[in-house]
Amino acid sequence: MMMSEIKALSPEIKRRVLKMQQNELTEYHIYTKVAGFVKNPDNKATLLKIANEEHRHCQIWESFTKEKVQPLQWKIWWYTLLSVIFGYTFALKLMEGNEGDAAYNYEEIAAEIPQAQKIAEDEDRHEQQLLAILDEERLQYVGSMVLGLNDALVELTGTLAGLTLALQNTKLIALSGLITGVSATLSMASSEFLSARSEGREDALKSCTYTGIAYCITVALLVLPYLIFDDEHYLHALGTMLLTVVLIILVFTYYISVAKDLDFKKRFWEMAIISLSVAAFSFVIGLLVKEALGIDI
Repeated sequence: MMMSEIKALSPEIKRRVLKMQQNELTEYHIYTKVAGFVKNPDNKATLLKIANEEHRHCQIWESFTKEKVQPLQWKIWWYTLLSVIFGYTFALKLMEGNEGDAAYNYEEIAAEIPQAQKIAEDEDRHEQQLLAILDEERLQYVGSMVLGLNDALVELTGTLAGLTLALQNTKLIALSGLITGVSATLSMASSEFLSARSEGREDALKSCTYTGIAYCITVALLVLPYLIFDDEHYLHALGTMLLTVVLIILVFTYYISVAKDLDFKKRFWEMAIISLSVAAFSFVIGLLVKEALGIDI
């Protein structure tokens, strides 16, 4: 279609096209920025290729709207930050996933702009290309992170819940939890190291490091409520600790689900039910032990 043959868009369609135009330009800048700190040359090339396509789409929309747009700086900043903190695979898949509503826009404007359908097909291909960019180091060791996180959640949740009723002393519970947590962290990390070495893996040290870090961070977050509340509010500390458990599971499960294309709800409920069930069981055990031994601290 020649520029002279382009018909004026209806007001509603033009509004939508301008929004799409701005979105494409924004994502062009996001892909370009993220590609700037990606070390893998193949991944960098793929990201730059997608960025160029996004820019081309923006130019197509501009040929219809006859207007210039500015990128959304906050969106560029946000997804760049997510890429730095959680990895570019998570950030870009999250961004692509949020484009679901855009598909309806493509279909609705295709009547006035036939190229819209081609752009929609390009967007689908973008998602497929991104699936191949799953060789980030942090995702290669996600199994080790899951191992450390799951073990810490189950073991520490049960330990702290049991100690809460048995001791009813927040500082003593925190001390016991920290000692247990540090010992368990070293045990889990060393076990992961030996397991990886027995399999002949050269990344045994990195694997055990990711396991240990996940475990250590979890221990710190679960023990923290007992350092904040005093002895009279030991049940508040328990409740805060359990809420922290749910939030950790929520955040981590969401991260894994987006980055690895897994079922979020199923994994979340599995981890939450196991951890909270162990906490409830240990809570009862702590009460029974306290009564049976006649301990009063």
